Amino acid sequence: MALVFIRAIISPLLLAGRFLSRVPLPDPGPVSPEDEARALLFYPVIGLLLGAILALLFWLPSTLGAPAAVVAALVLGVWVWGTGALHLDGLADCADAWVGGLGSRERTFDILKDPHAGSMAVVTLVVVLIGKWSALSGLAAVPGPAALTLACIPALARAQILLLALTTGSARPTGMGAALRQGLPRRPAWVMLGATWLGIGLLLGGVGLAAVVVALAVFWAWRRSMLDRLGGFTGDTAGALVELSETGVLLAMVLVLPISVGR
Repeated sequence: MALVFIRAIISPLLLAGRFLSRVPLPDPGPVSPEDEARALLFYPVIGLLLGAILALLFWLPSTLGAPAAVVAALVLGVWVWGTGALHLDGLADCADAWVGGLGSRERTFDILKDPHAGSMAVVTLVVVLIGKWSALSGLAAVPGPAALTLACIPALARAQILLLALTTGSARPTGMGAALRQGLPRRPAWVMLGATWLGIGLLLGGVGLAAVVVALAVFWAWRRSMLDRLGGFTGDTAGALVELSETGVLLAMVLVLPISVGR
């Protein structure tokens, strides 16, 4: 019984880690559809592990006096590499599709399936990466609180995918959007989502509450856009949600954190 319980946790956790990161985690071996569905429950956990690495990379050079721009570049580089630019790819596809789709649902889907990147994809990626780098540079003024906050941001952003799967239908009957919803254990999913929000609130206090509020505002705005354009979500739009959430929360923290520490 104990081995069955452990496997029910380890296998989905490894699946989530192998999908969301470039970390060479062990192959969990044969997996069931139930394992694939449960993997979504561990997205915030993988985000927290990523955030812990980023926080260490941010805090240590900052306390040693490294220039803020260099620290920001280091953290951002590891951030992009560690995730394999998975969510950036989704954001780029959505940027091209939302502009080039001209309001048409089918044309938007056609562009989402196109592997080539257009000008809007490039512009959007540049703007988002500059936004993240600028925010990280600004947060170097408060390295301790910033590092603690940075540890939570990837977890909060990946919890957005869990919330999306719980509240929003798939835009297509097949594809990643449908796969994320199919077989998802809803009650444990709500528990994991609530635990993520509560944990961030308890760890960061008012700053954590502000981060959750900003993330939910981004979620509401992007979900509304998805429903208006596609009638649901896809894997690409879920990836875009992660990037938009991370960027929005990071930029908000530049305003909130200095105030919270009296600077």
